[in-house]
Amino acid sequence: MKYALVIGLFLVQILGYSQSNKETVPTPKPDDKLLLTIFLKHDQSMNLNEIEKIRTDQGFYKNFPPEGVSVVNWYVVMGIGQMVVLELPASKLAAVNLAIERTAWKAFKTEIYPTYNLYPIVEPKLENKAKVAY
Repeated sequence: MKYALVIGLFLVQILGYSQSNKETVPTPKPDDKLLLTIFLKHDQSMNLNEIEKIRTDQGFYKNFPPEGVSVVNWYVVMGIGQMVVLELPASKLAAVNLAIERTAWKAFKTEIYPTYNLYPIVEPKLENKAKVAY
């Protein structure tokens, strides 16, 4: 239910944004992929070794990400934990959810958000064309 609400809000924002700017929203294709941002929030009652033991014992490193899902980024967010961005076909969403539930819970509290890359839409509108590459 929570995820349906989040997706609904994204759609409302996209449709409202495009209508107010007389742009059209592209029709999704069956092979379109989505981005999923996952926060693996540290339980500060455990140290890193305890978290790693739970994660290893539960098979996290063997089962995450599921087959057909790509890791785009994996960052440490100090004070929060880890942030993982995955790219996947919508048909793999349930597999990602199950992998998290089976292998990350107990080691982490999780938050999962569907995301998309807005930069290709915003880039042509930017007056300052500078882009920093590290």
